[in-house]
Amino acid sequence: MTVNAFVRSVNIGVARSTEFFSDTATTGIDKRPVSGPIQVAAPTSGSGLAGDEISDLRHHGGPEQAVYAYAWEDMLGWAPELERELGPGVFGENLTTEGLDVNGALLGERWQLGSTLVLQVTMPRIPCRTFAAWLGERGWVKRFTERALPGAYLRVVTPGAVQAGDPVRVLHRPTHGVSVGTVFRAITREPELLPLLLEVPELPEATRERARRRTTTARAAQDSGTGT
Repeated sequence: MTVNAFVRSVNIGVARSTEFFSDTATTGIDKRPVSGPIQVAAPTSGSGLAGDEISDLRHHGGPEQAVYAYAWEDMLGWAPELERELGPGVFGENLTTEGLDVNGALLGERWQLGSTLVLQVTMPRIPCRTFAAWLGERGWVKRFTERALPGAYLRVVTPGAVQAGDPVRVLHRPTHGVSVGTVFRAITREPELLPLLLEVPELPEATRERARRRTTTARAAQDSGTGT
């Protein structure tokens, strides 16, 4: 399957001291565009992009969050509300894509970038306090959650290099139909969607277990309320 899409920008960050409220003393959220090919490989922790630094290894990075992608079209949609010009990397994304429906991508979907790099969609990005403080926007976590355009984390299937202008081809789409956006809505504001996640083998086990526990709790509460 071919998609008319490409990498608009490749962005990496160097850990810097946080000058705002954060869960860590340093952060690599300040991602900036880089020229030239960047090597991407499957990490045991941290980022999959060479030279990209992650400080909060408890919540970010690792095999299932090796790369973070955000669609340029979605970012442009935020600009009027934020009343500022937004450039690639400002949301902390490694890949700013164009022509690709990142939030409509299915869990387990595989993308080929350039000639060799293959990535697989794993989960949506969940906003945190560091993200909100970095942008300096009041109520940002709530606003980002309500918009439900989180962008996608990806694992590295086949290592390779990536650079701005590389085409993106969708190699495979699973048949379950559960998208990045659906997973995000299920685990944030629409718990009634949680049962859909239980049948998605491509979803990371920790996220699926979280969905399983919340679904069980909700069903127990419903049964108790109806007297069954």
